Amino acid sequence: MRLLLNVLWLIFGGGLVLAIGYGVAALICFVLVVTIPFGVASLRLAVYSLWPFGRTLVPKPGLGVGSGLGNVLWVVLAGWWLALSHIVAGVSLCLTIIGIPFGIANFKLVPAAFWPLGREVVEIDDLRRPGVAHA
Repeated sequence: MRLLLNVLWLIFGGGLVLAIGYGVAALICFVLVVTIPFGVASLRLAVYSLWPFGRTLVPKPGLGVGSGLGNVLWVVLAGWWLALSHIVAGVSLCLTIIGIPFGIANFKLVPAAFWPLGREVVEIDDLRRPGVAHA
């Protein structure tokens, strides 16, 4: 079911467009050398927005003040409007029965778009397996 939802998300839910947008933002961040950490976060968002069903975000343990300060800067410069755009897209997609899964996928992207540093994307199945550590 996840495969079907992910393929439909790519075609109809805007996943490909989101991934390209986040990828272009990552390239711009890499060119501006100082913003490389934001480029890495943008690539993480691109991959997550490309294939969101069956995956989730978890906090990376052991990250300190730098990650928090970077997230505050991210929120001011890009995070709030990215999160708002995912909320608007999610609400509009949930207005139709067929769009509800895609709306939920947009809602899953809100925390990632708002506060991306210090998180990693993992498979949901990996979280359920005992003894699997995420670092």
